[in-house]
Amino acid sequence: MTALEPRDTDVAQPLDLPLAAGAGPTDEGVLSRAHRALTIGVVSVVLLIAFEATAVGTAMPVAARELDGVSLYAFAFSGYFTTSLFGMVLSGQWSDRRGPLGALTTGMSAFAAGLLLSGTAGAMWLFILGRAVQGFGGGLVIVALYVVVGRAYPERLRPAIMAAFAASWVVPSVVGPLASGAVTEHLGWRWVFVGIPALVVFPLALALPQIRSRASGPVDGPAAEASEGAPTGTAPGVRGSVGRRRIRLAFGISLGAGLLQYAAQDLRWTSLLPGALGVVLLVPAVLGLLPRGTWRAARGLPSVVLLRGLAAGSFIAAESFVPLMLVTQRGLSPTLAGFSLAAGGGTWALGSWVQSRPWAEPYRQRLTALGMVLAAAAIAAAPSVLIDGVPSWTVAVAWGFGCFGMGLVISSTSVLLLHLSAPEEAGANSAALQISDGLSNVLLLAAGGAAFAALGGGTVAHGAAGSAGSHPAAFAAVFLPMASVALAGAWVATRLRAEPR
Repeated sequence: MTALEPRDTDVAQPLDLPLAAGAGPTDEGVLSRAHRALTIGVVSVVLLIAFEATAVGTAMPVAARELDGVSLYAFAFSGYFTTSLFGMVLSGQWSDRRGPLGALTTGMSAFAAGLLLSGTAGAMWLFILGRAVQGFGGGLVIVALYVVVGRAYPERLRPAIMAAFAASWVVPSVVGPLASGAVTEHLGWRWVFVGIPALVVFPLALALPQIRSRASGPVDGPAAEASEGAPTGTAPGVRGSVGRRRIRLAFGISLGAGLLQYAAQDLRWTSLLPGALGVVLLVPAVLGLLPRGTWRAARGLPSVVLLRGLAAGSFIAAESFVPLMLVTQRGLSPTLAGFSLAAGGGTWALGSWVQSRPWAEPYRQRLTALGMVLAAAAIAAAPSVLIDGVPSWTVAVAWGFGCFGMGLVISSTSVLLLHLSAPEEAGANSAALQISDGLSNVLLLAAGGAAFAALGGGTVAHGAAGSAGSHPAAFAAVFLPMASVALAGAWVATRLRAEPR
């Protein structure tokens, strides 16, 4: 039985996946004649998103300064995230009911429109609005792409296409900041934003005809009723009510995440109220949108979704503090500090490629656990450079191994999610995976930032004399808890195989 056939996802699913039905000699790979146009198209979409993420981040400080909005700088990032959460849930509903084509085209259009709005903004609030529109489009696109992979590729090729998605981030992570810096310096920051939408045409022209013929439309048969989150045979009005409830939960998770981010960015007593309101909105929304049993690491799909959040949140939160630690504690220039993470892009892609090899399939669960152990070890090793006798390049080496582990984990969770999802559930489950990923980033970054500030980390940026003794503790308060979270993820990785009832 393949992931493209209806089944009860609570029944045990082996991790040594069989050949997909219909896969034969003509399915040689993701670049064979049958899949070449679609692969180039969808990988180009991911490449575009990756280039935007790295390039726009470089131009953002200049944009905020020219628009006299430095005080609102953080909201340009949080605005993107909060609307992307809503877009993810909507895309899951849309893709399951009508197919991924509409969600993908609408998402790419919103993504481009948001870039144009930010690039032409004359005030900071318009710039933030553009980022919010862009985030909504990005949320629609990422979930729709997962549904396309689940519908259009045989099961044995999905690890390879996920590896291609990971590899698409390598070149932008190196070229994006350099190109964006040059454009910002010589032409102005606005060209970084208004120039990217022109690149949308190429991937859409390649991918959309293939998606229309191979992955569009709703799932046929009674199983499609479950796309609304209701059991088969439920009356249409009830199914519609369930679908509307998911949309309300999506609003709740977006607003709750936004309030928590605001509270974390303004650590005062007055921030307790929005922070508490954010928790009140966020908790029931998350419980309603993630698979039942996620928080207790139930075997199978719930553990896959939980592992994605633990892996992405702990690693990205720790990585955010690596350049700051190297600059303030070891005296490296910002360029050298940034290059200490550059090799990670290549090893991440290497790890993703390893998990895509046919020989790795029977060992996917073990490889995923190994990946989390490597990530935890890298995070724990990073603050060793706070000791003067430890060379600075230790971080680059450790982070290379950690990124290799993340390549194993992130791509494997994507593959396992599609394998454990019936066709009519692929959109909702893909949205749950992305929500777990994005929400854990925000929560763990907020927690790490609060701990960092509480132990005097805020004085690091100013080089306050006489306060250096507290600085190592501030960094340790970020890295060591994140290493513990990653280590917990290694245990969750042992629960990816579903059991029969």
